[in-house]
Amino acid sequence: MDYKNTLLKKEDKLSIITINRPESLNALNAETIQEISTLLDELKADNSCRVIIITGSGEKSFVAGADIKEFSDFGQEKAEELARNSQNILFNKIENMSKPVIAAVNGFALGGGLELAMACHIRYASENAKLGLPEVTLGLIPGYGGTQRLPKLIGKGLANELIFSAKMIPAQRAKEIGLVNEVYPIEELLTKTKELATLIARNSPMAISKAIDAVNLSDTDKGFEAEIKYFGQLFEMDDKKEGVSAFMEKRKPNF
Repeated sequence: MDYKNTLLKKEDKLSIITINRPESLNALNAETIQEISTLLDELKADNSCRVIIITGSGEKSFVAGADIKEFSDFGQEKAEELARNSQNILFNKIENMSKPVIAAVNGFALGGGLELAMACHIRYASENAKLGLPEVTLGLIPGYGGTQRLPKLIGKGLANELIFSAKMIPAQRAKEIGLVNEVYPIEELLTKTKELATLIARNSPMAISKAIDAVNLSDTDKGFEAEIKYFGQLFEMDDKKEGVSAFMEKRKPNF
């Protein structure tokens, strides 16, 4: 596939996807959504890749939102199809990836951009980042999972405040309410994100995959049973045997 709007860089066990539409502040159009989705499929099948980072090109914007001109004349049927397909193709795929996906939020993360970051398992942000869901100013609501993921991250009351007011919040406030994990100067953001990714990549990929599944079920009545099942399954797998052997032998495990 010819990638026009994204860049891929591999560093050891890490892979960095950069959304590269600086002329539109990296806004998400259908083509870009499909490119990211295809890259994720490739990286999921790549055993050398342990952790994926998603960021935006430049220092102004992670993703400034969806490309509004692309759907401005849609009716109900096409709009529902857009939301459903985009969630299935990209946003739900990220959340359910068997490999950790970290958002390095460099600048604006608005609308679909914030929804993309929220679908990731972890979020680091730059000090100049601004985050928000401005859809109600267009007479719309978030359509890429924003009304569902934001309350789980920050609570229903704060989620309602951000969605109803459409206000942007700075990175430090986003950290205070649990929307992002850490905040760094823009020049340090990717370095710090890669440091975390490298730390994660040292651990058992099978255990992390099961942990992702269990955590994703944590707000359902299936969460505890999933944890028990996955905990048991891992006892039959090579990663557990290597991890326990390394501990007993006082060495680092080789996963």
